[in-house]
Formats: sequence, structure tokens, C-alpha cells
Amino acid sequence: MDILSEITDHKRIEVELQKQAVSPEQLREQVRDLMENSPAPRRSMKRALASSPAGIIAEFKRRSPSKGWIYETAKADEIPAAYKAAGASAISILTDEKFFGGSLRDIRTARPLVDIPILRKDFIIDEYQLLQTRIAGADAVLLIAACLTQEECADLTARAHALGLEVLLEIHSPRELAYISKNVDMVGVNNRNLGTFVTDVENSFRIAGQLRQTIADARNVPDAQDSSDTPRNLPLLVSESGISHPETICRLRTAGFRGFLIGETFMKTPQPGDALKGFIQGIEETEAQKSL
Repeated sequence: MDILSEITDHKRIEVELQKQAVSPEQLREQVRDLMENSPAPRRSMKRALASSPAGIIAEFKRRSPSKGWIYETAKADEIPAAYKAAGASAISILTDEKFFGGSLRDIRTARPLVDIPILRKDFIIDEYQLLQTRIAGADAVLLIAACLTQEECADLTARAHALGLEVLLEIHSPRELAYISKNVDMVGVNNRNLGTFVTDVENSFRIAGQLRQTIADARNVPDAQDSSDTPRNLPLLVSESGISHPETICRLRTAGFRGFLIGETFMKTPQPGDALKGFIQGIEETEAQKSL
């Protein structure tokens, strides 16, 4: 069994146990009350990335299945706020406990401290998790093609939108391009193989051309590799994982990506916020050198 299958199987058991503790009907009632009586402002992750010169989605991540603990004592009431102050366009928070050391509490803790979009990053397989996400205060949710059928992905996308959540659809290979529809807000290419957890950032470049064409076909618009802006009716492209050098961001932008999810590069340092600040400065310096 590969790592992804192990995680997904565990997630199905975990969600069923959670339903026994708090029923789906109880969660739906909480969401209805929240949306009717306490409508928090929705923060668009897609717009935040499209309008940002850096487009960094800074990730709060304590551990990974392949590397173990990265920053075991990381605090959700410190690092997300430091990311925001350093210039992050959005924040990704891992909420899987067994494999990544996170929880929904991390989103609830960080939410009052930052006014930029928060992405719940987890292995979403059930509407129940979308309800949890809305209650916790996140603005967007990750849907992983490798964990879902195309029908499940389309259904969860529609249900997420009904809750006011944006969707980042994650793919890993050209085989998953069929999951892309006109309804997803963002499409992410994960540079980490979810079977082996080996990372190769060149995966984004290998799939970029096919990805742009698939999105153009879905919207019936021309491919626009070098456009500096993502049209409102097109999913925004995100490159995820394995990005450790500012120069890589500049190359990825040329390939059509506008969002860049980075976690371990920052989390493996004592001060992730300072690491992000230095990284963004590196992007600015690289761009300035290119313009000379």
C-alpha cells in the first residue's frame, strides 16, 4: 500500500468516527446559523494570488509522512501571523493530525490573527469535511484528484461553492487533467508524488502546456501562456511543493503559474516568517536583474 492509500483509508475511518460524535445534521445546522447570523467576509484566494506580485501560499506544516517532524512545536498563534506580516498572499494550514501533526484547531486559532485567505489542506473525501472547513473559518479547500473520482470531485466542488468556499483542485499527472472543469477556482500541480512522496519541481513544467490547453478548452478561450493576469473566468494555476529558490518562482510564472505553495522551505527554519520575507526579497531581486 502506498502512502496516499494509507492516508485515504485512515481518513475514511476518521470521518465516520467524527460523524458519530457530531452528526452531519448538527454540523449543517451550525453552518446555517453561521451563514445567516454571522456572515464572516469571504476572502478570495484566487483574487489574492492573481493580484500579488509574489503569489506565495505559505504553509503551516509540522510534519510529513516522509520526513517526520519538521517543526514539532510550531504554534498556530504565531507563524501564520508572521507569514502575513512577511508578505504571504494566502496561508495553507495542514489539518490532518496522524500524518501531518495538524488539526482544525490550527485554523480556528489563526483565523482571528490574519486577514488573508486561509486554505484548509487535507484529504477531503466527504461533504462533512467541507462543513467543518466552513465552521473553522477557512476560505478555500483542497480537493485532490488522486483521492476522488471525477464525479466525487465535481460534487464536492459544487458543495464547497454552496458554502462560500473556493476550490483548489490538485493534480499530479496528465492523466488527471480530465478532472478540470469550468467550475474549479484554481488548479494546482503537486510536484510531490503522493505514492512515494518524492518531490520534483520539474513536474509543473512538464505538465504546464497540457494544463493550459485543457483549461482553455474547458472555457473555450485561447491559450495565453505569457499573460500576466489570469482572466476572471479561468482557473488560476498553482505550483505546489518542492520550491526552494526564488529563481524557480520566476521560471514558473513564465510557464503560466500565479500561485506557489511553499511549506518545508520555511518551516524547517527557526523563524518561518523571516524565511518567507527573505524569499520574497529574493524574487524581487531576481525580477529586477531580469529587467536590466
